[in-house]
Amino acid sequence: MSAIPEDYVNYKSTQEMTVDNVPKMFLHLHNTRAGVYGKICVLNGQLKFYGFADRRGDVEQEIIIEAGDFAVSPPEYWHKVEFLSDTTRFRVDFYAQKDSDIVVQNRSERHE
Repeated sequence: MSAIPEDYVNYKSTQEMTVDNVPKMFLHLHNTRAGVYGKICVLNGQLKFYGFADRRGDVEQEIIIEAGDFAVSPPEYWHKVEFLSDTTRFRVDFYAQKDSDIVVQNRSERHE
């Protein structure tokens, strides 16, 4: 599993997601933006993370994330998640290099 570099900061987080409100994109193959790490934080229940070598590739890794734990998806990594219980709740924290355009842009959006 990938680690978030020390000079990266959390610039945005999703709302808390459940089986009732999760955007369908999270349940299907998608990837993180260039220069962005996604930290998938499970708040309750269990979530399965699937990582893929490429968009049309086979499953490269499967990780069960327990409540109170997390997994990290590196930049441009194809992945999806699966709920393992109806009570699972999670959020995704997004990290980018502290001086990157995406962090600067999100800071200015918060102050407008």
